[in-house]
Amino acid sequence: MSVAYGRVGVLYGGRSAEREVSLMSGQGVYEALRSVDIDAHLFDTGRYTLVDLINAGFDRVFIALHGRHGEDGTLQGALELMKLPYTGSGPLASSLAMDKIMTKQVWLQQNLPTPRYAVLTADSDLQSVANELGLPLIIKPPHEGSTLGVTKVEALSELQQAYQLAAKYDEEVLAEQFIAGRELTVPLLGKGKSARALPIIEIVAPDGNYDYEHKYVSDETRYICPAEVDDALTASILGIAEQAYVALGCEGWGRADFMLDESGKPWLLEMNTSPGMTSHSLVPMGAKAAGMSYAELCMAILSTASCKVQAPPTV
Repeated sequence: MSVAYGRVGVLYGGRSAEREVSLMSGQGVYEALRSVDIDAHLFDTGRYTLVDLINAGFDRVFIALHGRHGEDGTLQGALELMKLPYTGSGPLASSLAMDKIMTKQVWLQQNLPTPRYAVLTADSDLQSVANELGLPLIIKPPHEGSTLGVTKVEALSELQQAYQLAAKYDEEVLAEQFIAGRELTVPLLGKGKSARALPIIEIVAPDGNYDYEHKYVSDETRYICPAEVDDALTASILGIAEQAYVALGCEGWGRADFMLDESGKPWLLEMNTSPGMTSHSLVPMGAKAAGMSYAELCMAILSTASCKVQAPPTV
């Protein structure tokens, strides 16, 4: 076993709505690390406690969790208190990126292109929202991933039901301008000025419906990597992805999701700070196009494991 990394915990499973995806991601990471002689061990945060994590004696951990209590900054904060190095973004960046409303506010402040939006509550005037954003529009819970609770609303009569579905996950719901066009995603590695985007991936789902089934189960979705985009537009999209990543303070790895509208303008949708690592996942696909195997990708991410919050100087 490799002694350079010590005893490595692969944190997976968890208690979020994305638990099943995380179980697949974690298993893949675990097997890849073991294949290159890393002393890796699976640790299901949905079954065990922080006390168990402390007692496991890990020297560093690879976070393969998705969604709440794994990708939203809560776990990252606990790991900082434990002084246990971990992969991915720190507590603040994780929390910001997990909240799609806060993400948009940061990006808009940085003049980055993202669709217009409104925040819905039980008291919102849905007619006014539809008038403002136009139809169709997208309704989604701001703290979920894997398209959970997401609805494309074609008519005003569908809006209330779409809101109620998303509100099962979040008290506040995001209504977003619908962008018709091509669905793209950009994996990212690194931190700050060293952050680099991997090749763009185009997602071609049946009837444009890239839902949970077409993400993780079905083989009907097609992926084009690198995406067939001209050089100038490719450079623009990659540049926007890197700016969006840095603006949120992300590090280690991530994935920026885009829509490319019919005029050729890219629009940022969201940032994932702990993307999927399943057999259908996009970051490994982008890494492969850049000449990096799945195991090499896992090692590149593991090598960045660290605590991110700088301790104050002792008096």
